Amino acid sequence: MTTSGTYPTLLSPLNVGTTTLKNRVIMGSIHTGLEDRARDTAKLAEYFAERARGGVALIVTGGYAPNRTGWLLPFGAKLTNRIEARRHRRITAAVHREGGKIALQILHAGRYSYQPFSVSASSIKAPINPFRPRRLTSRGVRWQIRNYVRCARLARSAGYDGVEIMGGEGYFINQFLCERTNHRRDEWGGSPENRRRVAVDIARRIRDAVGKDFLIVFRLSMADLVEGGQSWDDIVALAKDLERVGVDIINTDVGWHESRVPTIVTSVPRGAFADITGKLDKHVEIPVAASNRINMPDLAEDILVRGDAQLISMARPMLADPFWVKKAEADSADSINTCIACNQACLDHAFVHKTVSCLVNPRAGREIELQLLPTRKTKRVAVVGGGPAGLSAALESARRGHAVSLFEARPTLGGQFGIAQRIPGKEEFAETIRYFTVALKQADVAIHLGRRVTAAELVAGDYDEVVLATGVVPRIPSIPGIDHPSVLSYAELVEDGKPVGDRVAVIGAGGIGIDISEFLTTAASPTLDLKEWKQEWGVTEPEAAPGALTTPVPAPSPREVYLLQRKKGKIGAGLAKTTGWVHRAALKAKGVHELSGVNYERIDDEGLHITFGDNHERPQTLNVDTIVVCAGQESVRDLMDELQSAGTTTHIIGGADLAAELDAKRAIEQGTRLAASI
Repeated sequence: MTTSGTYPTLLSPLNVGTTTLKNRVIMGSIHTGLEDRARDTAKLAEYFAERARGGVALIVTGGYAPNRTGWLLPFGAKLTNRIEARRHRRITAAVHREGGKIALQILHAGRYSYQPFSVSASSIKAPINPFRPRRLTSRGVRWQIRNYVRCARLARSAGYDGVEIMGGEGYFINQFLCERTNHRRDEWGGSPENRRRVAVDIARRIRDAVGKDFLIVFRLSMADLVEGGQSWDDIVALAKDLERVGVDIINTDVGWHESRVPTIVTSVPRGAFADITGKLDKHVEIPVAASNRINMPDLAEDILVRGDAQLISMARPMLADPFWVKKAEADSADSINTCIACNQACLDHAFVHKTVSCLVNPRAGREIELQLLPTRKTKRVAVVGGGPAGLSAALESARRGHAVSLFEARPTLGGQFGIAQRIPGKEEFAETIRYFTVALKQADVAIHLGRRVTAAELVAGDYDEVVLATGVVPRIPSIPGIDHPSVLSYAELVEDGKPVGDRVAVIGAGGIGIDISEFLTTAASPTLDLKEWKQEWGVTEPEAAPGALTTPVPAPSPREVYLLQRKKGKIGAGLAKTTGWVHRAALKAKGVHELSGVNYERIDDEGLHITFGDNHERPQTLNVDTIVVCAGQESVRDLMDELQSAGTTTHIIGGADLAAELDAKRAIEQGTRLAASI
């Protein structure tokens, strides 16, 4: 690859302490779960090595506790002795062989530790944790500080180039910094200076222990986004203190895990918090790294050029595409597999204690297990369907060396992603379609759009393998009057753009029903507007209020919406942990009427007639203009029988395989694994 001049600042070297970083890109920390078991060390080493090959200047590992009280989970990742440090040499050596640098993140979970022996500044239970932490004595605080220092020493002995001290996200150090969780009146609390003491002492004593030629990064919460958070003056004072005691880089952190403001989901505008980093950058001489929802080189370059940061820290984008930097160097940003901030295979996995991967790149964390090696025997492969499953199967099969033809009945690629990209807050899904479109062309896949291929044509084509990724169609429930003119399927509403009235009932409250409700309650806008988003969620300037919080002012809904589900219980209960609460909060803010345990009796000119419960009680008529059906999907697999009868080797993946609840994560992984096996 030749070096591009498109991103000169992003790709320029930077002197940090006694170290030179080859560019301005840091792979931020994300805990994969591979850190927690010694048997996964080889997998973790290859995972990091691939990112180093991809050109990132500095990698930060997932969090390692400095002692058992700081575990994220019982028996989770820690670095407390020489035996553990010796095992890490396999990781650091793998990164160094590829020309990269790597820092170990020291993370003490404090009251977020999911075990009964947790400790914190004060004995205040976190709303997201059933365990109440023990309040540390002054002697206990000093013992914790010594453990941080020991962990840093061990990291140096293991070959790491530095450490990152996790001081944000509501973890241990952050708990000392905020009045919300620090009610002490001794030398570790009672005043801003005392609340900062733990953070400053940890940084100073680590610097004394490791010497000058070892990087120290501090992950600093610049907007806690919780009541009782730090004031901006406190944050600036802490940054200056950290610089004074020898910290080399300040990395941006925004929001606690218990915050009711989203910071990492796809509906958060790109670079939403870079301006806060820019405010802090003016107060210190050491480099400050911008983070959160930065996923493409043009935005990263813009942040650096306007002076909001000297470094860019990205975690999930490096899961999505380990060669992000190399592609930026080659002026090939359109070939980047962009992180869409869906969280479905990364943070959603982490929070239910599953190994982290990536929806758009299922090889992430599975680099050894899921290898896509060149084929020894070239085959002719037909893929029917241009949704996520078909796109991944076609692309990876072609990359392995097979001759691939892709047939898509629609005039464009994308399948259900083509619908999803039109949902407010899911505009990023268009990036995945762009990536596959570019990559398929580069891989010489023959693409046939607007072509509803028949089984006879596939048989006559003499293909060695046929992959059916024909997807789904909306399921239309058996309700009297379902053919009334007021009834639309979700595809007709979003994809076909059919008109909708001012009062709408949505039948079905699964993921699609919730997306459609957000579509209906959000005024059309071509891009995510940062100012409107901040007003919607109550985010203000950090100087204006502690924690950067203010009163939310949601934009009014352009129509009245009823969201209904047959089953009893809370709507959205089955949504993923990192995104479900955001959707539920958005619907509440828009005034959506949520009805559970509903029976759909009939549809007529008066509207939708419903009752409740097993005995069909409380009859009610919703006088609505439009009824949108989101009652599930049915697999499209009409080609299967004829192909199998003709003796054609046929595979079925994605929604065509299982339509229960659309799952792009499963679809893309299925396509990738199938390609690896052909």
